[in-house]
Amino acid sequence: MEKLKIKPLTKEQLKISIDRLTRFKNTEVKYLRVFKDIISNNLILPKIKKQDFDILDYKIIKDLAEKIINFSLENLGIRYDNDFLINQRLLDYENNLFNISDQTNALLKNKINYKGFISLISDNEVKNLLWLKELGNTEDIINRRKELSLHFPIEKVIICEGITEETLLPAFGDLYGLNFDKNGIHIISAGGKNQVVKLYYELSQSLKVPIFVLLDKDAEENLKSINLHLRDLDKIYILHSGEFEDILPISLIERTIAYAFKNISLVDSQLLKQNMPKVKILEEIFKTRGLHEFKKSEFANMVKINIKNSEDLSEEIKEILAEIEAQNINCNK
Repeated sequence: MEKLKIKPLTKEQLKISIDRLTRFKNTEVKYLRVFKDIISNNLILPKIKKQDFDILDYKIIKDLAEKIINFSLENLGIRYDNDFLINQRLLDYENNLFNISDQTNALLKNKINYKGFISLISDNEVKNLLWLKELGNTEDIINRRKELSLHFPIEKVIICEGITEETLLPAFGDLYGLNFDKNGIHIISAGGKNQVVKLYYELSQSLKVPIFVLLDKDAEENLKSINLHLRDLDKIYILHSGEFEDILPISLIERTIAYAFKNISLVDSQLLKQNMPKVKILEEIFKTRGLHEFKKSEFANMVKINIKNSEDLSEEIKEILAEIEAQNINCNK
């Protein structure tokens, strides 16, 4: 390879790049995206155009990105370390999590100076960077994940329809005794029942770990579509009625409305007991009381703040969490 002229990454740019490399994403997609961005923005000579990447071997892309990252670390006064334990553990982890081609493994078999990079990581970083730091410090990463609630390594994926489930299930899990971060449970909001099916098809083709699919009551057709491709290690749960908001205890919704309006007397609690979808009721309450437009994401965050005790766990929420916990136990035997 000819002599390189490199513009070093800053400390923050290094953190952003390594953060993106260690998130829960398809291995090939994330490594190529990050490595190509680094090469495009920081390799001055030889200049590689975007269209050139289509014909470049993965090993060359890896070599160039590796040189730029390591040069950037050296520019910050961090010496090169020949300890590649973290690199090997990342390679093993990605191969345990995803089905990975030999070509993609060429991207993982790098000599990025992770041992030097972790000296830049503070105690207030995102979970995946804290996990990366622990990879270099301990052999028993599962115990450290439990002790520090690291979230990584991921051992189960939950796919749900919306932001309400993504926000509240981990919070209810804490109350139930199933901490998602301690148990390596990763939850993804797909953005609708049709997107759940699409995402399940995609992940079930590449993931090696179990997937738990949570669907609203009206998703019977989507349930059938997923069942056609359901793997033995995966599980589907469909709500007994309505959406996730419909299985929240009324007392918790009342407390949240009181928090939102600052005065519970403004709302007749009998409204919440009507036999109609809770979202429709909440939309009407927010509209008539002149607060603002009801937004599921905002309301879910307010519910999360107002979760207090075991009475906030409805029977169906407990049933869902029990199913997730049982799947964890069965898959870890």
